[in-house]
Amino acid sequence: MDNLVLYISCTTLGGAGAWLISRWGKLLGFLDSPNDRSSHTGVVPKGGGIGILAAFLVCSIVLSVPRSFWIPAVLLSLFSLWGDRSEIRPKTRLLFQFAAGVILLTWVLLEKESTALAYALVPLLAIFVVGTANYYNFMDGINGIAGITGVIGFGLLAFYASNFGADHCFIILSICMSLTCLGFLPFNMPNAKVFMGDVGSILLGFVFAAMVLWLSRDVLDFMVLSAFLFPFYADELTTLVVRIKDGDRLTRPHRKHLYQLLTNEKRISHWKISVGYGLFQLVVGVTVLLLKPFGILMVLSLLVAYFGGFVVVSSIVRRSLTVS
Repeated sequence: MDNLVLYISCTTLGGAGAWLISRWGKLLGFLDSPNDRSSHTGVVPKGGGIGILAAFLVCSIVLSVPRSFWIPAVLLSLFSLWGDRSEIRPKTRLLFQFAAGVILLTWVLLEKESTALAYALVPLLAIFVVGTANYYNFMDGINGIAGITGVIGFGLLAFYASNFGADHCFIILSICMSLTCLGFLPFNMPNAKVFMGDVGSILLGFVFAAMVLWLSRDVLDFMVLSAFLFPFYADELTTLVVRIKDGDRLTRPHRKHLYQLLTNEKRISHWKISVGYGLFQLVVGVTVLLLKPFGILMVLSLLVAYFGGFVVVSSIVRRSLTVS
């Protein structure tokens, strides 16, 4: 019964935060004005993910989640909320993000009584955490995509955690994060009354990466759990290669992700692209879970095949735009 109350509360908070910003965002200065890099028209309030932050904080306290887990995430989300209202230099953002990531990693490694090798991998793990937080933020560019991805990604984490003996509080936390994204969605799709903003997207990416690290017992676990966010990783990595080849300045905004090309150049509705990415995410998640008993080589082969397919589709779309 207590969990049911928490689930209802989180779903409500996700929607309440979105409603609050959609109603008062303009007065508070949380506005996203369109430019040549945007995938929307008209001025829309941003920062609607504040309800996701509130739900995460409530869950963490109620479930007695270790403070070393949730405090860095909350502080990073509040810092990102500031970024939703005021421009923050990329270097300052990264500094704050890496600080939060290192604090989180120190706790995870201490709790797991990790070996010296694990501590030596802290720089790489910090890049994973910060990269995931930013990838989630970068992919939050059209209506519904961040919310749908959160519903499915954290839902898969909850399923995995409940079937592999994870701490009860992290199972419930994953379910709550999924439901919070569900509560946010009606205000963002099909037509956006509000955008999630950095406060929500950075938080979701950071918490997702943190959950992956906490739930992973070995490399196979890490691969399977990370795959629950596969479409975001695939789109961001392929786009990064394209931008490097084009000589782009990587700190500048752009519209070169596959989802952006499909929306802006191909004129496909936002919600169709978002649902498509969500279905792809679900297929990847289910199939890696099914192949997990067969070992790391099978899972790795499947992920390479999925990534290869994504690269092919991305290349076809990009070439079609060049020809036209």
